[in-house]
Amino acid sequence: MSIHSDVYRTISQELKGKNVALVAVSKTKPVEDIEALYQLGQRDFGENYVQELVDKQSSLPADIRWHFIGHLQSNKVKYIAPFVHLIHGVDSLKLLKEIDRQAAKFNRTIDCLLQLHIATEETKFGMDEQELTEALGQLSNFPCVRIRGLMGMASFTDDQEKVRSEFRSLYNIFKQSAISHPPFTILSMGMSGDYTIAIEEGSNMVRIGSLLFGARVYS
Repeated sequence: MSIHSDVYRTISQELKGKNVALVAVSKTKPVEDIEALYQLGQRDFGENYVQELVDKQSSLPADIRWHFIGHLQSNKVKYIAPFVHLIHGVDSLKLLKEIDRQAAKFNRTIDCLLQLHIATEETKFGMDEQELTEALGQLSNFPCVRIRGLMGMASFTDDQEKVRSEFRSLYNIFKQSAISHPPFTILSMGMSGDYTIAIEEGSNMVRIGSLLFGARVYS
C-alpha cells in the first residue's frame, strides 16, 4: 500500500475549508490503495481507462462516486453509463449525443462537464469557445445529460503565470456560461502540480493523484 495518509488528511482538510471537492485520481493504482483512502473517508475517485474503471467499480464499495476524467471514446460510453457519477471530459457533440443515448437505455441522467482546450499543447483535448457555444445551444436535444459545468487542463510548464492565466481564462468563461445555464456549478481544474493556483483562480473541484498515491508505475 502506497497511499500518503498524512498528505491526504492535510489536503482534504484544506479543500474542505475552501469548499473545493477532491477527486482522488486512482488510475493505475491497485484496489487496495483505493480501499485505504476510502477508509479515511474519500468517496470521489477518478479513472481515465474504461476497462480499469469497470473492473474497479465491480469490486469496490457501491457508494464510491466514480469520475471518468480521461478522453472518452464514444464506443466505450456504454460500459460506464450504468454507474458513472460524473464525466469530466466531454469534448464534442458526438460524444454528448452518445452519452445521452446510453443514459436513456439505463433510465439515467448522467452528469457531465464540457472540456475546454485552454493549454498550448495541441495534444490536449477540448472544445474551443465557438464549439462550446454551439454545444450549449443544443443541450435541449440531450434530455438524459445534465451539464454541470466546465473542465480544463493547463499547459504542462514551469511558467506559473502562464498556468494562472489559462485557469483565469477558463474561470471567466465558466462565469459567463453559468449566467445562462444555472446547473453550471462545477469548475474542474487543477491537478497535483497546479491545484493551488487553480483554486486561487476559481476552481471548486480538483483532480489529485500522485500527491495522494505516489508516483504512477506503468507496466
